[in-house]
Amino acid sequence: MSSVVVNVDWNAVAKVREYELVEARNLQLAMVPAEPLRSHGIEVAKSFLPAAEVGGDFLDYFLLSDDKVGLYVGDVTGKGLPAALYASLVLGTLRGIHKTGMPPSEALELLNNRLRVRAIQARYCAVQYAVFDPATQALCYANAGLPGPLHISARGCCELLEGGMPSGMFDSVRYALQTVQLHPGDAFLFFTDGLIEARNAQEEEFGIEQLQEICAQNHTAAAEALVARISAAVDRFVGGTPQYDDMALAVLKLDHDGR
Repeated sequence: MSSVVVNVDWNAVAKVREYELVEARNLQLAMVPAEPLRSHGIEVAKSFLPAAEVGGDFLDYFLLSDDKVGLYVGDVTGKGLPAALYASLVLGTLRGIHKTGMPPSEALELLNNRLRVRAIQARYCAVQYAVFDPATQALCYANAGLPGPLHISARGCCELLEGGMPSGMFDSVRYALQTVQLHPGDAFLFFTDGLIEARNAQEEEFGIEQLQEICAQNHTAAAEALVARISAAVDRFVGGTPQYDDMALAVLKLDHDGR
């Protein structure tokens, strides 16, 4: 019996793979807000930096029908294209949920339930969802497994550690609703763990303490400026070390005059 020799053009295969990754990156970036959000005396700005062409972090911010501002930041398990696909599933599910205007704790409970219906082995998601009310200047949020957000003010930079299990791991998970009263000039920073776990050539991590110090030193900065200064500090710290993990962060900042 004669054998059949199949010649594979691996250069062509590599080009197709590269094209697919570029297209996947373009699609993922299209799901992230392109510009800051400015409304009712607040500004929201972001930084989104996958470690590879695509990644498992995601974020979004938007105006709700009652003029409140919604915001979420998330991180799914894994890296690369599989993580990006699962992140797209989570993001699509969240976008359907947030339009209802339900409290963040209930939104994360519903997200968890829907991810459990479509459970994928070894896949789950850490996410924070927040709603800011410009009428009362109160920010409500719930945390499913991400590092605690930072409340930044003239009084300092406080890490808020309350949280629950990542979404999609277990059935019937409950999340606590946290409410923080903000004041003119205050800011809130939401971020994934890739930010504080950024590593330099000595395998040292950037860390939460260094992040808090930068935020405290720049508590008067506008949202975009604070995002830029955090990103610059991380770049200086890691030097030329390849990026270890996806990084996503979002800053919500109140105007100093409260308008």
